[in-house]
Amino acid sequence: MLVEEHCPSEGECALMSSQELRGSDVRPITSVKRIKPTVIFPSADVVRGLHEIHVGLLRRRCLEPAECVYDSRFAHRDAEQSFLGDGFEHALADELAGPSARSCGGNDDSGMDLLAKGRRTCTSEQEVALFLRFNYCRYRVMRVLRDFRGRELTREGVCDLVRWELATRKLRATIIRANMPLVLAMVKRTRISSVDQAELISEGNLALLRSVDKFDCQRGFKFSTYACRSILKAFSRVASRTARYRGYFPTEFDPTLETSDVAEERRRGVEDECVTELRSVLGQNLAQLSEIERQVIVARFAIDETADNSLQAKAKTLEQVGELIGVTKERVRQIQNKALNKLRTILEENVLPS
Repeated sequence: MLVEEHCPSEGECALMSSQELRGSDVRPITSVKRIKPTVIFPSADVVRGLHEIHVGLLRRRCLEPAECVYDSRFAHRDAEQSFLGDGFEHALADELAGPSARSCGGNDDSGMDLLAKGRRTCTSEQEVALFLRFNYCRYRVMRVLRDFRGRELTREGVCDLVRWELATRKLRATIIRANMPLVLAMVKRTRISSVDQAELISEGNLALLRSVDKFDCQRGFKFSTYACRSILKAFSRVASRTARYRGYFPTEFDPTLETSDVAEERRRGVEDECVTELRSVLGQNLAQLSEIERQVIVARFAIDETADNSLQAKAKTLEQVGELIGVTKERVRQIQNKALNKLRTILEENVLPS
């Protein structure tokens, strides 16, 4: 549901000329508006043809609350033309066509270009215009959700919702990229040494995202003033949280202490038990091996049922065992497999069940 705010009627808006909309000495009425979506996600026929990314974006928008910093000029009948202009629709053409249609050349998502010397920053007028565009697009998203509350989205509603949501995200990304150096500047200025720098940057970026959503450009100060205060508060919170955690856990985390050798010791115990049982089986011939089979097993695996250090003896190859008993190495392999099957059956019955 929408938070109750004053919204001018069409008659009041009609009294405002386009010139008054673009530049007026009277400060417009601004406030934060929120709406909880109650729209019904459209059927498969309606969303057929949309890119899968746009379908996911649409599904998320139908579930999550939407908000904007509402400006009284947003309800004017010429607001879209005044805030966005003619070129903005063309800028979204590639976005609406899907990610595969966009050219990736020249786009650098690393953010390193923002740290280059001589980078031009937005003027106050440009910043106000950018935030007005951003919040106007959020307002149009909310208006679509309000128009279809309790009803299933139509094809036209889906197109409008995706269009304005993409415009919102495009403008939000532009604002964030333009102000990302604020976080690094605040990290360099802070005197918090008990927190890892990467964690400070992460908390600062989250604070920057929240600041973009809450900033009211009509209050007369720049976004950097508002965002820097939020970033410093985030640094204070993470420092307090880190100090509290260190009070609970005064020692540093050591991954080696988390490693348990219980399973390894159990495995070695089973192996030793199997070797001992194997010597007993060979000594008493419990597996009913023939003399040739016994010779092959003892020679191939260097097992002597009477010596404790028998495993240190060198095992013979199939060819060496064949020369020893006078057969080919393929015949040795056959004898070995048959003997192993007999031994495996005895060991499974006597050792492994326990």
